[in-house]
Amino acid sequence: MDEKEKEIYDVTMDLKPPRRDAQPCPALLEGTSPCPEGPGRAAWSPVLHRGRACVVFVAGSLNCVEWSLLPPATKEMVVQAEQLKGRFQGDPSFEYEYTEINAEDAERLIEDGKEPMIKEEARLVATIEQIDRAVGIIPRGAFVKTPLGSVHENRNFEGLSLTDAKKLSSYFHFTEPVNLKSKTLLEKADLDPSTDFLDSLEHDIPQGSWTVQLEKGGTVVVLRSLLWLGLTFYHVPMTKQYGYIYFGSGEKNLDLPFMM
Repeated sequence: MDEKEKEIYDVTMDLKPPRRDAQPCPALLEGTSPCPEGPGRAAWSPVLHRGRACVVFVAGSLNCVEWSLLPPATKEMVVQAEQLKGRFQGDPSFEYEYTEINAEDAERLIEDGKEPMIKEEARLVATIEQIDRAVGIIPRGAFVKTPLGSVHENRNFEGLSLTDAKKLSSYFHFTEPVNLKSKTLLEKADLDPSTDFLDSLEHDIPQGSWTVQLEKGGTVVVLRSLLWLGLTFYHVPMTKQYGYIYFGSGEKNLDLPFMM
Protein backbone atom coordinates (compact mmCIF):
# COMPACT_ATOMS: atom_id res chain seq x y z
CA MET A 1 0.00 0.00 0.00
CA ASP A 2 1.54 3.36 -1.05
CA GLU A 3 1.36 6.59 0.92
CA LYS A 4 -1.59 7.93 -1.06
CA GLU A 5 -3.62 4.80 -0.36
CA LYS A 6 -2.86 5.16 3.34
CA GLU A 7 -4.40 8.63 3.28
CA ILE A 8 -7.76 7.41 1.98
CA TYR A 9 -10.22 7.15 4.84
CA ASP A 10 -13.77 6.05 5.49
CA VAL A 11 -16.58 8.32 6.59
CA THR A 12 -17.71 7.10 10.00
CA MET A 13 -20.68 8.06 12.10
CA ASP A 14 -22.01 6.91 15.43
CA LEU A 15 -25.12 7.60 17.50
CA LYS A 16 -24.90 7.71 21.27
CA PRO A 17 -27.46 8.66 23.93
CA PRO A 18 -27.48 12.32 24.97
CA ARG A 19 -26.74 13.75 28.39
CA ARG A 20 -29.66 13.98 30.77
CA ASP A 21 -29.62 17.77 30.49
CA ALA A 22 -29.50 17.76 26.68
CA GLN A 23 -32.40 19.36 24.84
CA PRO A 24 -34.01 18.28 21.56
CA CYS A 25 -32.86 20.11 18.47
CA PRO A 26 -34.59 23.53 18.32
CA ALA A 27 -35.33 23.05 14.63
CA LEU A 28 -37.22 19.86 15.39
CA LEU A 29 -39.15 21.64 18.10
CA GLU A 30 -40.24 24.21 15.55
CA GLY A 31 -41.35 21.54 13.10
CA THR A 32 -38.65 22.32 10.55
CA SER A 33 -35.85 20.08 9.37
CA PRO A 34 -33.73 18.82 12.30
CA CYS A 35 -30.10 19.91 12.38
CA PRO A 36 -30.24 22.37 9.45
CA GLU A 37 -26.56 23.16 9.84
CA GLY A 38 -25.37 19.59 9.67
CA PRO A 39 -25.49 16.55 11.91
CA GLY A 40 -23.44 15.85 14.99
CA ARG A 41 -19.68 15.62 14.65
CA ALA A 42 -17.43 14.51 11.85
CA ALA A 43 -13.74 13.87 11.45
CA TRP A 44 -11.19 13.26 8.75
CA SER A 45 -10.39 10.02 10.41
CA PRO A 46 -13.97 10.79 10.72
CA VAL A 47 -16.17 9.84 13.61
CA LEU A 48 -19.60 11.42 13.72
CA HIS A 49 -21.65 11.41 16.90
CA ARG A 50 -25.29 12.43 16.87
CA GLY A 51 -27.13 12.08 20.15
CA ARG A 52 -30.86 11.64 20.30
CA ALA A 53 -30.94 15.23 21.47
CA CYS A 54 -29.36 16.90 18.47
CA VAL A 55 -25.97 18.49 19.13
CA VAL A 56 -24.76 20.37 16.08
CA PHE A 57 -21.08 20.90 15.45
CA VAL A 58 -18.58 19.42 13.04
CA ALA A 59 -14.91 18.83 13.83
CA GLY A 60 -12.18 17.30 11.74
CA SER A 61 -8.74 15.81 12.29
CA LEU A 62 -6.06 14.21 10.16
CA ASN A 63 -4.34 12.50 13.08
CA CYS A 64 -7.11 12.12 15.72
CA VAL A 65 -5.02 14.28 18.07
CA GLU A 66 -5.41 17.82 16.77
CA TRP A 67 -8.98 18.84 15.98
CA SER A 68 -10.56 21.83 14.30
CA LEU A 69 -14.11 22.84 13.47
CA LEU A 70 -15.39 22.25 9.95
CA PRO A 71 -17.92 24.48 8.23
CA PRO A 72 -21.60 23.55 8.64
CA ALA A 73 -23.32 21.93 5.67
CA THR A 74 -25.40 24.23 3.50
CA LYS A 75 -27.93 23.42 0.80
CA GLU A 76 -25.49 24.61 -1.84
CA MET A 77 -22.76 22.33 -0.51
CA VAL A 78 -25.10 19.33 -0.56
CA VAL A 79 -26.18 20.05 -4.15
CA GLN A 80 -22.54 20.38 -5.22
CA ALA A 81 -21.50 17.18 -3.44
CA GLU A 82 -24.29 15.22 -5.12
CA GLN A 83 -22.65 15.91 -8.49
CA LEU A 84 -19.40 14.25 -7.45
CA LYS A 85 -18.58 10.58 -7.84
CA GLY A 86 -15.71 8.45 -6.61
CA ARG A 87 -14.00 8.04 -3.28
CA PHE A 88 -12.50 10.63 -0.98
CA GLN A 89 -8.81 11.48 -1.36
CA GLY A 90 -7.97 11.98 2.31
CA ASP A 91 -6.88 15.59 1.83
CA PRO A 92 -9.28 18.30 3.11
CA SER A 93 -7.77 20.88 0.73
CA PHE A 94 -8.18 18.68 -2.36
CA GLU A 95 -10.37 20.40 -4.96
CA TYR A 96 -12.86 18.53 -7.13
CA GLU A 97 -13.83 19.96 -10.48
CA TYR A 98 -17.35 19.45 -11.78
CA THR A 99 -17.10 17.19 -14.80
CA GLU A 100 -20.85 17.07 -15.38
CA ILE A 101 -21.67 20.75 -14.82
CA ASN A 102 -23.01 22.52 -17.92
CA ALA A 103 -21.46 25.65 -19.40
CA GLU A 104 -24.34 27.88 -18.26
CA ASP A 105 -23.99 26.85 -14.61
CA ALA A 106 -20.21 27.18 -14.78
CA GLU A 107 -20.53 30.69 -16.21
CA ARG A 108 -23.02 31.65 -13.50
CA LEU A 109 -20.62 30.46 -10.80
CA ILE A 110 -17.76 32.46 -12.29
CA GLU A 111 -19.97 35.58 -12.47
CA ASP A 112 -20.76 35.13 -8.79
CA GLY A 113 -17.05 35.03 -8.04
CA LYS A 114 -17.05 31.29 -7.37
CA GLU A 115 -14.95 28.61 -9.01
CA PRO A 116 -16.76 25.56 -10.47
CA MET A 117 -15.14 23.27 -7.88
CA ILE A 118 -15.60 22.06 -4.31
CA LYS A 119 -13.04 21.20 -1.65
CA GLU A 120 -12.98 17.79 -0.03
CA GLU A 121 -13.62 19.40 3.35
CA ALA A 122 -16.97 20.69 2.10
CA ARG A 123 -17.75 17.41 0.36
CA LEU A 124 -17.22 15.46 3.58
CA VAL A 125 -19.55 17.69 5.59
CA ALA A 126 -22.18 17.55 2.84
CA THR A 127 -21.91 13.77 2.57
CA ILE A 128 -22.43 13.34 6.30
CA GLU A 129 -25.48 15.57 6.03
CA GLN A 130 -26.82 13.39 3.21
CA ILE A 131 -26.26 10.17 5.14
CA ASP A 132 -27.78 11.50 8.33
CA ARG A 133 -30.89 12.78 6.59
CA ALA A 134 -31.34 9.68 4.42
CA VAL A 135 -30.69 6.89 6.92
CA GLY A 136 -30.52 8.46 10.38
CA ILE A 137 -33.36 6.61 12.16
CA ILE A 138 -35.04 6.19 15.55
CA PRO A 139 -37.49 3.61 16.98
CA ARG A 140 -41.20 4.43 17.04
CA GLY A 141 -42.08 6.10 20.33
CA ALA A 142 -38.59 7.33 21.17
CA PHE A 143 -39.80 10.88 20.56
CA VAL A 144 -43.29 12.31 21.02
CA LYS A 145 -45.08 15.31 19.57
CA THR A 146 -47.31 17.38 21.82
CA PRO A 147 -50.67 18.89 20.74
CA LEU A 148 -48.87 22.26 20.57
CA GLY A 149 -46.49 20.86 17.95
CA SER A 150 -43.31 20.64 20.02
CA VAL A 151 -41.23 17.46 19.89
CA HIS A 152 -39.24 16.02 22.75
CA GLU A 153 -37.66 12.79 23.92
CA ASN A 154 -40.16 10.34 25.34
CA ARG A 155 -38.99 9.60 28.88
CA ASN A 156 -41.56 6.80 29.12
CA PHE A 157 -40.08 4.97 26.13
CA GLU A 158 -39.04 1.50 27.27
CA GLY A 159 -38.15 0.05 23.88
CA LEU A 160 -40.04 -1.87 21.24
CA SER A 161 -41.38 -5.36 21.77
CA LEU A 162 -39.47 -8.09 19.95
CA THR A 163 -42.38 -8.51 17.53
CA ASP A 164 -42.53 -4.81 16.67
CA ALA A 165 -38.77 -4.47 16.59
CA LYS A 166 -38.63 -6.81 13.59
CA LYS A 167 -40.93 -4.57 11.53
CA LEU A 168 -39.68 -1.70 9.36
CA SER A 169 -42.84 0.19 10.22
CA SER A 170 -41.51 0.52 13.78
CA TYR A 171 -38.65 2.79 12.70
CA PHE A 172 -38.74 6.40 11.54
CA HIS A 173 -36.41 8.76 9.73
CA PHE A 174 -35.21 11.37 12.21
CA THR A 175 -35.71 14.29 9.84
CA GLU A 176 -38.45 16.42 8.33
CA PRO A 177 -41.23 14.07 7.06
CA VAL A 178 -41.94 13.99 3.33
CA ASN A 179 -44.19 11.00 2.64
CA LEU A 180 -46.38 11.72 5.66
CA LYS A 181 -47.54 15.00 4.17
CA SER A 182 -48.86 13.28 1.05
CA LYS A 183 -51.02 10.79 2.96
CA THR A 184 -54.78 11.18 2.80
CA LEU A 185 -56.94 11.71 5.88
CA LEU A 186 -58.13 8.11 5.56
CA GLU A 187 -54.53 6.84 5.60
CA LYS A 188 -53.76 9.00 8.64
CA ALA A 189 -56.80 7.72 10.54
CA ASP A 190 -54.89 4.76 11.99
CA LEU A 191 -51.84 6.81 12.95
CA ASP A 192 -51.14 8.13 16.41
CA PRO A 193 -50.27 11.84 15.94
CA SER A 194 -48.12 11.84 19.06
CA THR A 195 -45.76 9.12 17.82
CA ASP A 196 -46.38 8.70 14.06
CA PHE A 197 -45.31 12.18 12.95
CA LEU A 198 -42.23 11.06 10.97
CA ASP A 199 -41.72 8.98 7.81
CA SER A 200 -41.61 5.22 8.32
CA LEU A 201 -38.91 3.04 6.77
CA GLU A 202 -41.49 0.70 5.26
CA HIS A 203 -42.24 3.29 2.56
CA ASP A 204 -38.63 3.91 1.56
CA ILE A 205 -37.81 3.80 -2.15
CA PRO A 206 -36.61 1.48 -3.50
CA GLN A 207 -38.47 -1.18 -1.56
CA GLY A 208 -36.04 -3.59 0.07
CA SER A 209 -33.36 -0.98 0.77
CA TRP A 210 -33.18 -2.14 4.40
CA THR A 211 -32.35 -5.51 5.93
CA VAL A 212 -33.58 -6.61 9.37
CA GLN A 213 -31.64 -9.23 11.32
CA LEU A 214 -31.58 -10.67 14.82
CA GLU A 215 -28.25 -11.08 16.54
CA LYS A 216 -26.92 -12.30 19.88
CA GLY A 217 -29.52 -15.03 20.12
CA GLY A 218 -32.37 -12.76 19.08
CA THR A 219 -31.72 -10.19 21.80
CA VAL A 220 -30.57 -7.43 19.45
CA VAL A 221 -32.29 -6.22 16.28
CA VAL A 222 -29.96 -4.87 13.60
CA LEU A 223 -31.01 -2.85 10.56
CA ARG A 224 -28.59 -2.22 7.68
CA SER A 225 -29.01 0.19 4.81
CA LEU A 226 -28.34 -1.11 1.31
CA LEU A 227 -28.55 2.42 -0.10
CA TRP A 228 -25.73 3.75 2.06
CA LEU A 229 -23.64 0.64 2.55
CA GLY A 230 -21.99 0.72 5.96
CA LEU A 231 -24.90 2.21 7.92
CA THR A 232 -25.91 -0.09 10.78
CA PHE A 233 -28.67 0.61 13.31
CA TYR A 234 -29.22 -1.46 16.45
CA HIS A 235 -31.96 -1.71 19.06
CA VAL A 236 -32.24 -3.90 22.13
CA PRO A 237 -35.98 -4.72 22.45
CA MET A 238 -37.69 -3.78 25.72
CA THR A 239 -34.87 -1.34 26.55
CA LYS A 240 -33.99 2.25 25.71
CA GLN A 241 -30.81 1.15 23.96
CA TYR A 242 -30.59 2.07 20.29
CA GLY A 243 -28.25 3.87 17.94
CA TYR A 244 -26.56 3.80 14.57
CA ILE A 245 -23.05 3.88 13.21
CA TYR A 246 -21.68 4.28 9.71
CA PHE A 247 -18.44 2.80 8.38
CA GLY A 248 -18.19 3.27 4.66
CA SER A 249 -16.60 5.03 1.72
CA GLY A 250 -19.15 7.85 1.66
CA GLU A 251 -20.59 6.69 -1.66
CA LYS A 252 -24.29 6.19 -2.24
CA ASN A 253 -25.20 2.83 -3.76
CA LEU A 254 -26.86 4.12 -6.93
CA ASP A 255 -26.88 0.60 -8.41
CA LEU A 256 -29.28 -0.71 -5.75
CA PRO A 257 -32.42 -0.70 -7.97
CA PHE A 258 -30.57 -2.90 -10.49
CA MET A 259 -29.30 -5.27 -7.80
CA MET A 260 -32.71 -6.22 -6.45
